[in-house]
Amino acid sequence: MTLIKTLAINGEYITLGQLLKDENVVSSGGQAKWYLKENPVLLNGEVEDRRGKKLYPGDKLEVAGESYELTKGL
Repeated sequence: MTLIKTLAINGEYITLGQLLKDENVVSSGGQAKWYLKENPVLLNGEVEDRRGKKLYPGDKLEVAGESYELTKGL
């Protein structure tokens, strides 16, 4: 069984690149671009490779062997 991490979003959305930085998958937006070209990231079961893709509460993400569910923060 896979453990799903819950991430709270402060604001309406977060970009995929920012989430990758926040979760220490990459250290910069430039690295996010290259990371997404070489590593599969699934957003709601579909491959996503755009670092500027907006992620909203309720979205499910699989990246670097981790599963995330986004929720509304403060």
